[in-house]
Amino acid sequence: MQLQRPYIFDGHNDVLSRMLSKSPSSYQEAFAHGWDGHIDVLKAEAGGLGAGFFAVFVSSGDLGGSILDLMQGAEYDLPLPSPLQQAEAETIAWQQVEILKTLEAYGLINICTSVAQINDSVAGGTMAAILHMEGAEAIGPDLAQLDALYAAGLRSLGLVWSRPTIFGEGVPFRFPSTSDIGGGLTGAGRDLVRRCNSLGIMLDVSHLNEAGFWDLAATTGAPIVATHSNAHAICPHSRNLTDKQLAAIAESGGVVGLNYATAMLRADGRMVADTPVSQMIRHLEHLLGFLGEDGVALGSDFDGATVPEAIGDAGGLDVLRSAMKDAGFGTELIHKICHRNWLNVLARTWHS
Repeated sequence: MQLQRPYIFDGHNDVLSRMLSKSPSSYQEAFAHGWDGHIDVLKAEAGGLGAGFFAVFVSSGDLGGSILDLMQGAEYDLPLPSPLQQAEAETIAWQQVEILKTLEAYGLINICTSVAQINDSVAGGTMAAILHMEGAEAIGPDLAQLDALYAAGLRSLGLVWSRPTIFGEGVPFRFPSTSDIGGGLTGAGRDLVRRCNSLGIMLDVSHLNEAGFWDLAATTGAPIVATHSNAHAICPHSRNLTDKQLAAIAESGGVVGLNYATAMLRADGRMVADTPVSQMIRHLEHLLGFLGEDGVALGSDFDGATVPEAIGDAGGLDVLRSAMKDAGFGTELIHKICHRNWLNVLARTWHS
């Protein structure tokens, strides 16, 4: 993937959980030759997607319908799903880890645990993959599974998805709303933060409620990162970050990845594809105002959300590059947003 344009390092995708519906024998075929998902090798090459965080995510079946369908109206308030049992979550999480390892075995991605490995993989034309976990239900209070997942390559962790865990609480999908919903981190949650710090696992505050955010900020010694979140001042969705939170992330030397999910972009909070790319630029400009040029990146939520139809999938990423250029973003800033800021925050967080 030798590109004159800056390659994109994407902060979040849900390829692994989507692939669970396929048979193991078809993982390689789908990812190598194309499927109905947002990301595969062909789309990545077309759009210049060179690296990304591949999320391990265990879904909930008690919301009464597809989350994307339930976020179509002018207002919505989806109840928090029930907590998951660790044994169930652990089984499904390891199935997704095995999918990523299968893709690596076929030479389609490289699982990377250092910035040097990421750089080498991209330079060699193979997508660099960072193993991420979205919601820590597979990890018990003794944190033994955290160590096992770390050994398997886990280097980024969101303590919660939008449901309660033994570590803290996520925000429900609610619009309009703030994220000031529910209590903070538990003692086990603070222990998990400290253990991630000691291992050099990046901590992601996307989906975490406001009380949990401030508890994490008071506990962590590493940069605070939101892999796929936007500006609450533009879109008052419970999943978006307030200006006060953005300022705290900036103070920590952290990064926010722009979420392409249209419900988190639009002022009306609707998850519909008919959303102009200019709305993404509005969020980027707001984020830059609080985080500066070194604190803003991209976190698409590909394969987990409805994205603007002008982009469509990973093959349409040139649309976003062009929009940034047309908005007056300079070459250096575009390179930082596309990939350098992720590389830099990982270099400050990881121990290798």
